[in-house]
Amino acid sequence: MTDLATLERDLLAQVDAAPDEGALEALRVAALGKKGSVSELLKTLGRMTPDERKVQGPAINGLRDAVQGAISARRDGLAEAALDARLASERVDVTLPVRPGPETRGRIHPISQVIDELTAIFADMGFRVAEGPDIETDELNFTALNFPVGHPAREMHDTFFLPPNGLGQRKVLRTHTSPVQIRTMRSEPPPIRVIIPGRTYRHDSDQTHTPMFHQVEGLVIDRTANIANMRWVLEEFCKAFFEVEEVKMRFRPSFFPFTEPSAEVDIQCRRSGDEIRFGEGDDWLEILGCGMVHPNVLRNCGLDPDVVQGFAWGMGIDRIAMLKYGMPDLRAFFDADVRWLDHYGFRPLDLPSLLGGLTG
Repeated sequence: MTDLATLERDLLAQVDAAPDEGALEALRVAALGKKGSVSELLKTLGRMTPDERKVQGPAINGLRDAVQGAISARRDGLAEAALDARLASERVDVTLPVRPGPETRGRIHPISQVIDELTAIFADMGFRVAEGPDIETDELNFTALNFPVGHPAREMHDTFFLPPNGLGQRKVLRTHTSPVQIRTMRSEPPPIRVIIPGRTYRHDSDQTHTPMFHQVEGLVIDRTANIANMRWVLEEFCKAFFEVEEVKMRFRPSFFPFTEPSAEVDIQCRRSGDEIRFGEGDDWLEILGCGMVHPNVLRNCGLDPDVVQGFAWGMGIDRIAMLKYGMPDLRAFFDADVRWLDHYGFRPLDLPSLLGGLTG
């Protein structure tokens, strides 16, 4: 019995000293495994006399139960300690601000933002968006728009011409989005009310010009469209886009081959250093060109100018973005500088609308 008491004391001390579950499992195998010290003692019961078995049986079984209980308790203690350590190492301070996700870190390019703003404004006035290819035929880019052969806009210093095909015909990178006007008038009957945002290309590059830039045009064709309608549309657009209560606009006679009469539009502004504020002041800034669609253009689209008429306008998206958001250099739009985009970009979930505000 003294040996059993000593063995029990030693085994329980080793269980209490086990540093981890691995060491505890090794101790269990050494004591209670198939060839463990307690298991060997249990095997001796079969060779004992009945009287010896009555004394040794309860003692050895009690030793086994005590060791099993101690191991189970120690295992639970080690598991709880491991959980506490893991919780301490992985603890999250819920009082800290939430880390911004990708949907808040990303930024919308100002050009994309302004196109969305244009779409929201003109959609409220009943316009839809029309699109067309960047590579156009000479006929759609020039001839159908009443550009006579020999017009300066056809020359190499303005236009990117592609190599001629097998028939000697050369396509061009469109110099304006006006070919989409032709495509629209030829593909659907009046009434037509569309805006046409997109990329355009011209052979020019400096602080305010790039070889590729963005333009938006508008087209209205019906039986009664007139200059008064056009003026109202442009005034409402400028008020909504620049977010001012009132604007004063000045229409100056001009010349465009595809409109007659034609005009360039100035908007009232106040200049203060590099800042331009619209709807106030006594200065003027040219913002777009417009006019009544030329009868020749209508005829080239299969429309009778004695039955229908219309008006059109066009402006540079990059230019009005620079004016609205105070960006001094057009070339930065295309530098792919993340720092610039972080500064001038827009949060992706703040979609512009006339109800919620164009700029959030």
